[in-house]
Amino acid sequence: MTCVGLQKIPTNCTAIDRFLGGGLPIESVVLFYGEAETGKTTLAMQCAVGNALQGYSTLFVDSDGTFSAERLYQIIREPKQTIVEQILLARPNDFHEQSTVVDQLSQYLKENFKLAVFDTITSLYRLRIAENSSKVFELNRELNRQLAVLAQTARTQKIVILLTSQVHGVVNGNTMTPEPVATRVLKFWSDTVIALKPTESPEGIQATIEKNPTRLQPITVDLKIDGTGIHDCSTR
Repeated sequence: MTCVGLQKIPTNCTAIDRFLGGGLPIESVVLFYGEAETGKTTLAMQCAVGNALQGYSTLFVDSDGTFSAERLYQIIREPKQTIVEQILLARPNDFHEQSTVVDQLSQYLKENFKLAVFDTITSLYRLRIAENSSKVFELNRELNRQLAVLAQTARTQKIVILLTSQVHGVVNGNTMTPEPVATRVLKFWSDTVIALKPTESPEGIQATIEKNPTRLQPITVDLKIDGTGIHDCSTR
């Protein structure tokens, strides 16, 4: 059953949803970034599931080629088939095909779509730079254009655009700080930014809400990732 007047898409992680006022705000761009195995894709899948449970569909653009149906089924609670049918998967093969998906996004998004996930938005961009480093300026400009189109689409189509990004090390004094690939472009266009970091615990991760339209100061919460997804440390 479709929920009229949807304003937030829940991440299905209680602590994050609480600090975001219920979830990811409609008509916005949201960025999850972090090192490998910190739950970026898992959290994106949870958002797709939360969206489906409210009666809406998701376009999941798998630019990394790592989307796992098995992992999705671990996260989903009943009824599984109904939720799976509301997640449309797209797999661009290169950065040019990703551009095509971005430019034609409005054609993918029918009336019932409220979420478009790009996982990982910088993967094919990074691969293209590795193949032809002489075109860094052109590729940066194209990534910026894609983000501008996505931000506009979020507002005109009244949906959430959810991006995930890999990280690279940035020297900050005597330490190396992980920052998303194409940091300036991604953080400029994103309304909400959440950094995911590993902890000493095998199942532990730390989520820092670095940017959020309703709060001025970053907020950090301790979470755990297991076979059923990402949760508060005190809950399963």
